[in-house]
Amino acid sequence: MTETRSWDTLSLDEGLALKTAATRLSTEFAGVFGQETIERFLHSSFDQFAGKASMTRFLPLLAERFARQRLQALAKIEGLHDDGKPTVLFLCVHNAGRSQMAMGFFTQLAGDSAVAWSGGSEPDSSVNPAAIEAMRERGMNISAEYPKPWTDEVVRAADVVISMGCGDACPIFPGKRYEEWVLDDPAGLDVAAVRPVRDEIERRVRVLLGELQVRVTA
Repeated sequence: MTETRSWDTLSLDEGLALKTAATRLSTEFAGVFGQETIERFLHSSFDQFAGKASMTRFLPLLAERFARQRLQALAKIEGLHDDGKPTVLFLCVHNAGRSQMAMGFFTQLAGDSAVAWSGGSEPDSSVNPAAIEAMRERGMNISAEYPKPWTDEVVRAADVVISMGCGDACPIFPGKRYEEWVLDDPAGLDVAAVRPVRDEIERRVRVLLGELQVRVTA
């Protein structure tokens, strides 16, 4: 039987890793958020992934990365820090294929001129291997990414929300730009079948960057 992981069942190594993560985040967000807020976000981020046994080894790292993104989003919506860069959130069901490829293309093409996030309504335990290989063929490595849920602060901080098949599960906030991209789900497909989806995602990302007046770097 697989042990259910949670903040209350931390191993010694996990506790040390999370304490180190909290210190790093406190340094990064000094003058923006206090220690209590940072630890609360780290705690809840850890619990978001704790049920996924395949990720157990990387739980502290995933929690830190997700907490960082959420804190950046909260700082933006509360007016505590905003670098003015357009932020786009790509959403799909599993956050394992379409939204990860879209974020990969957006990040590669926009460079430091814009920000891309992604999330899923029912996050998978890992990124689709066929999507990873299809992106590798284009010179992009998305293997270090990880499926994750969306949170209210992340959606609210995004300037544009791109939905790819999550339907009514996608969060709606008034006054935000939403788009629905109808694309085949790469789940269960081989690399050959994923390539057309990948290429259509690239085309749409390039169009979106043009609309956002973001200079493409490649």
